[in-house]
Amino acid sequence: MDAINQLFSLLSSVLWGWPMVILLLGTHVFLTLRLRVPQRKLLTGIRLSVQKDKGATGDVSQFGALATALAATIGTGNIVGVATAVALGGPGAVLWCWLTGIFGMATKYAEGLLAVKYRVRGEDGRTYGGPMYALELGLGMKWLALLFAVFTALASFGIGCTVQANSIALLAHETFGVPTWMVGLLICGLTALVIMGGVKSIARVCTVLVPFMALLYVVGCVVILCMNGAYVWPAVQLIVRSAFNPSAAGGGFVGATVMMAARYGIARGLFSNESGMGSAPIVAAAAQTRNPVRQALVSSTGTFWDTVVICALTGLVLVSSILAYPDITYADGAALTKVAFAKIPYVGAPLLTFGILTFAFSTILGWSYYGESAVNYIEQRRINRFYRILYIVALFFGSIISLDVIWNIADTMNALMAIPNLVALLLLSGVVARETRKYLWEGRLDEEMVE
Repeated sequence: MDAINQLFSLLSSVLWGWPMVILLLGTHVFLTLRLRVPQRKLLTGIRLSVQKDKGATGDVSQFGALATALAATIGTGNIVGVATAVALGGPGAVLWCWLTGIFGMATKYAEGLLAVKYRVRGEDGRTYGGPMYALELGLGMKWLALLFAVFTALASFGIGCTVQANSIALLAHETFGVPTWMVGLLICGLTALVIMGGVKSIARVCTVLVPFMALLYVVGCVVILCMNGAYVWPAVQLIVRSAFNPSAAGGGFVGATVMMAARYGIARGLFSNESGMGSAPIVAAAAQTRNPVRQALVSSTGTFWDTVVICALTGLVLVSSILAYPDITYADGAALTKVAFAKIPYVGAPLLTFGILTFAFSTILGWSYYGESAVNYIEQRRINRFYRILYIVALFFGSIISLDVIWNIADTMNALMAIPNLVALLLLSGVVARETRKYLWEGRLDEEMVE
C-alpha cells in the first residue's frame, strides 16, 4: 500500500505541476474572453435552472440535471478538501480555489453547451452525451474519446466512490464509534436503493437532498463567521496576501510557496467544482432543454454555487478561525475543519457531521451516473447492472482503506480526465462561440434547436 501511495503521489505531483495549472487556468480565461464573459449571465442561468422547458427532449428537468451535477460536485472537496488545501498550501490556496471557480464558470458553460450540441439518443431511448461524444462527433477523435471514457470510469471509483465512502466511514467511526465495515455496508445499501433506478431515480433524490444540505451548511458557515466577526476582514487580507507571498501567513505556513498555494488551491478547486474535468456535462446532456445555450447557462451556475459560494465560505471560516483561535492545529485539514465548527455551541459538531455525510453521499450518487455513462460508451452494450454492482462493492472497500492513497489516486484521475476534455473545449471553442452568438448574443434564447 505504501508503494502504491508513493506512486500515485508522484504521478499527482507531476500532473498537477505548472503545465496543468497553465492549461486549466488558461482555458478558463480563454473561454471567459472568447465567450464575452458568460459569468455576467449568472442571474439568467439561475432563473432558467428553476424553469421547465415543456416539450423539450431529454431525460430529466434542467433543475434535475443541475441538482445531480451539484450532488456530484458538492462533496468532501468543499469541506475536507478546502481544509487540506489550507493546511498544505497556506491561506492563499483559498484565493486560487476561488479564482478557479470564477473563471471556471465559463468552462462549465462551454462543457454544458457541447454536451447538448453533440448528445445522442441510444437504442434504449435514453439520452447520452458528454466530452466523449463531443470528441468523437465534433472532432472525429474516437481514440481520445475512449481514453476520456476510460479515465472517467476509473475516476468514478476514486473521486466519486471510495473517497466519499472513506470520509463517511471515518467520520462515523470517530464521532459515534461505529466500525467502518458496518458503515460501509450501510452506505452500500442506501446507494443501491437509489442508483438501481437509473438517472431519473438519482435526479429525484438529488433534487430534494442538494438544496437542503447546501442551505444548512451555508447557514452554519455564516454563524461561524458572525462569531469570528472581528477576524473576517483580516482573514480576507491574509488570503489575498499569502496567495502571492505565502510567508505573509507566518507560523507553520512559512514553508509554503506560491506554487504550493496555487497547486493545492487549483487541485481542490477542480476536485470540488469539476470545471474542466468533463464530468458534469455527462448529466447536462440528459437535461430537457430547448437549445444548448440554455443548459450551458444552467450548468455554469453549478460552479458558482459550489466554489464561489460554498468553498469560499469554507475557506473564510477556516482562515478566520485560525486567526481567532491561535491554538488551532492546522497541520491536518480534517482536524482543522472539526475544530472550527466545534466553536458553535452544541450544534457545531453535529452540523459538520451532517454536512460531510450528506455531501459525500450525494457525490456518490452523482458519480455513479458519470461512471455508468462512461462504461456504456466504451462497451456499447447495456451493462448498467454490472457496473452498479461493482460500484457498490467498491464503496465498501473505500470505507476501510487509507485516505492518503485515495486522495492521491483521485487527484491523478482528475488530471487524466481533464486533459482530453480541455483539448475538446479548446478545439471546439469556435462551435461554442457560434452557438452562443446564435442563441445568446442575438437574443434567441427561447428558440428551439433541431436535433
